[in-house]
Amino acid sequence: MVNCCGLLTDKKEPVPLKGIEVEVEVRDHVATVVSTLHYENKEDKPLEAVFVFPMPADAAVCHFSAKIGQTQVVAEVQEKQKAREEYDDALSSGQQAFLLEESEQSPDIFSLSVGSLPPEESASIRLEYVTELAVQADDGLRFCLPAVLNPRYQPQGSEGGSAQVTSVPASLVPYSLSFSARVSSPRPVCKVESNCSLDPLQYLNTEQTQASVQLAAGHKFDRDVELLIYYKDAHQPAAVVEAGQASAKPGSLMGDPVVMLSLYPEFPQAVMSKMTSCGEFVFLLDRSGSMDCPMDSSHQGQTRISSARDTLLLLLKSLPMGCYFNIYSFGSEYDSIFPKSVEYSQKSMEDALKMVEQMTADMGGTEILQPLKQIFSQPCIPSQPRQLFIFTDGEVENTKEVINLVKKNAASHRCFSFGIGEGASSALITGVAKEGGGHAQFITGTDRMQPKVMQSLRFALQPAVVDISVTWDLPKGVSVTPLSPSIKTLFEGQRSLLYAQLTGESSDASDGCVTVKYRLADHPSLNQLHFSLKPTEDMGLTIHRLGARTLIRSLETEDGEPSGGVKEKVVELSVQSGVSSAFTAFIAVNKGDGKAIQGPLVHRNVPTPSKYVRGLCIGSRTIIMLLHIDAALCNCCLIFSSDDECDDTSCDLSCEPQQPPREPLLQLISLQKASGSWLLEPALAAVLGKTSEELEKPKPPSEVWATILALIWLHGFKMEAQDEWELLAMKAVSWLHLPVWQSVWMLEMHCWVSRCTKMPWGCETLRLWLLLQSANKGFAHTSASIPGCNIYFINRAFQLFHSSN
Repeated sequence: MVNCCGLLTDKKEPVPLKGIEVEVEVRDHVATVVSTLHYENKEDKPLEAVFVFPMPADAAVCHFSAKIGQTQVVAEVQEKQKAREEYDDALSSGQQAFLLEESEQSPDIFSLSVGSLPPEESASIRLEYVTELAVQADDGLRFCLPAVLNPRYQPQGSEGGSAQVTSVPASLVPYSLSFSARVSSPRPVCKVESNCSLDPLQYLNTEQTQASVQLAAGHKFDRDVELLIYYKDAHQPAAVVEAGQASAKPGSLMGDPVVMLSLYPEFPQAVMSKMTSCGEFVFLLDRSGSMDCPMDSSHQGQTRISSARDTLLLLLKSLPMGCYFNIYSFGSEYDSIFPKSVEYSQKSMEDALKMVEQMTADMGGTEILQPLKQIFSQPCIPSQPRQLFIFTDGEVENTKEVINLVKKNAASHRCFSFGIGEGASSALITGVAKEGGGHAQFITGTDRMQPKVMQSLRFALQPAVVDISVTWDLPKGVSVTPLSPSIKTLFEGQRSLLYAQLTGESSDASDGCVTVKYRLADHPSLNQLHFSLKPTEDMGLTIHRLGARTLIRSLETEDGEPSGGVKEKVVELSVQSGVSSAFTAFIAVNKGDGKAIQGPLVHRNVPTPSKYVRGLCIGSRTIIMLLHIDAALCNCCLIFSSDDECDDTSCDLSCEPQQPPREPLLQLISLQKASGSWLLEPALAAVLGKTSEELEKPKPPSEVWATILALIWLHGFKMEAQDEWELLAMKAVSWLHLPVWQSVWMLEMHCWVSRCTKMPWGCETLRLWLLLQSANKGFAHTSASIPGCNIYFINRAFQLFHSSN
């Protein structure tokens, strides 16, 4: 066996990357990321290296510089074609040049060209960007440093034009990543979690409002690095005013103050308690070959397609009676379970579940555009608002075309999207949700898909918020220019960010007010936020750059192909703010001492990591390429060559694990009927850990008895997964004709219940116990009772489980 080790491309060509440093500064819910990459040319010829790498979709790249020896060269933003010409001219004249540009197909892919690096010369490249942190279902703030760029599927018949990316497994990289993060907030930092090993959290002050954390020693950058940040009393409405740049012209975006508003709407509970029971729910599932990959890098858990099947089971069981639904799946082609959406019933649910169980990742490529066109071509059902759920690993090349299609049809639906696994396109997932008035979720590593999907289903079941308007009340002499597009959708407890430019001054007052008005289920509502106009401490123009990026994105995605006037405006705004766009690029040229670099220029295309690429069989030789890239441009490749005879198993690195049996929770859910009830059957007894004989002792009607037992089991043994089963449990309670309510007397009877039942379970179990009793005792707020059931049988149900504890 011949081992060829070092930083190499797939053609055994050296890659000049020698080290990576990433520093993150998190301030409340925005982050500034600085990545420094160190290169050295060990070849005997001048080198040009081209790197293609992922970035967060909403990131605002705001600084790019290079240090060659003792010379620092800071890049400037220029119109893209002009920057490319200047780069080419510099290389042809023997000068060093650096070009950073955004992909024309997708805003979450960038390419960096490092040109004319002389032999034995070193260079350090510094890239800086700012980004917002997304709020998660558990109120954590998610920061993700992308590492994996999976190959983007190019639809048949579409024109090429993007950089060609060689796919290799992102594992066993021969270097470590230096990554540190500093977190600060007006509120205490409770904890920081990660999918990677971290050193203990270090608090930097006694109030615990500042903290630092770093990756544990020996970390290999073979996956996305994700941080989940939790603050005490987080997610309160707030405003941050940032002063303008002193050197910028007053009245310009960078010269005036900019305000960032974080809004968390509070809806009237009387309206929210009446979740809609209607709607057309359309599920679009990716069944391309990449969905057969494991959910995480351990290769031990479920595949993406298996997790998606379980999630569809949970969704179908949680749908309300009276709604309509359909399931589409796609790959190189697409199909649907029903010709058109059908009414939700026991039969239609069973028919759909039979088809779901047979779904595999066997449909080839990722042609998502055509099934979307088919869905949007279907007429909407009167009084059944359409809710579209998209599940994909997000590896398509025509991202902008897909997003524009969703935007064009936004008036007829809401779109909820889910990016599955490492390397999912953040531009696609967040773009379709944003333009479709829905919500985006990412499921990576060991994340469970189900709780995140159920949060989105709860959003979809909320009454649609309409007639949204934002008004500003500012002191005389101060005017406002919105930088964010109009708010299209609001969800209970979900953050909405608004950016605006403040022009002028006032000596009379230093406070402003913003009012958000809307209608929810025909009820007019409003939320207000009062804020100080006094600028906060220096944030390095972070708010200005995020505001500029928001305005740039809004202009770039205007209906149809951007006109010449729009492009000119975007270029002007990008150059003024120093923030990248689809029509501009960063260009840096080191003119040095004027001497031309001698020798032919060697071009290096560096391969990009993927989580699921198979080994390549070439005759009797197996070549397995192992490489890694960081969010800000890092690449390397380690090649092993073997002349041993190759067999099918040794050449398959997709690692398709044997799927474990379904866990008890999903088994119980699979037994539930569309109405919300359960049947008394051996399968239910097995899930509950009882024998059929134990369940078949004196009881009320069997379906009522089975449903009570299932509810008690959920509350007693699966409270940690309540987010997953809450909606289907509500449906079961509704089937039992029990009102869902709480009363003060429940807490007062807590000790009495514990003493009588001897059940050391939590308050939620006690609440259910009392709820079931109240229906049969005629307590206040209760008018219905369980047919054929009395207090004896309810007590008997609890004692059945308590006897095994």
